[in-house]
Amino acid sequence: QVQLVESGGGLVQPGGSLRLSCAASGFAFRNYPMRWYRQAPGEEREWVASSAAVYTTYSDSVKGRFTVSLDNNKNTVNLQMNSLKPEDTAVYYCNVDLPQGRYWGQGTQVTVAS
Repeated sequence: QVQLVESGGGLVQPGGSLRLSCAASGFAFRNYPMRWYRQAPGEEREWVASSAAVYTTYSDSVKGRFTVSLDNNKNTVNLQMNSLKPEDTAVYYCNVDLPQGRYWGQGTQVTVAS
């Protein structure tokens, strides 16, 4: 059974940092790219970052501020978020696309406010 469990969200002031984690299980973690998405209230879910063994990519809105990393020993994908802005406020989701379907975690709330 595929499971993705996010953690690490919270309330942070503008300019602050948070580190999100997504613990994955039920599939061969090393073999598939992992992605982070986010969804702000009233908005569509948007892609934030992707990470695989040979590449990482970022949306323009987070490039230079966010860093995604894989821990293959722990089957975890992390998202280090620095220089946070109020517009980064959203529910952040971990995602993996497998041959049998697309999977999402339950999401973790990130709120950037003073």
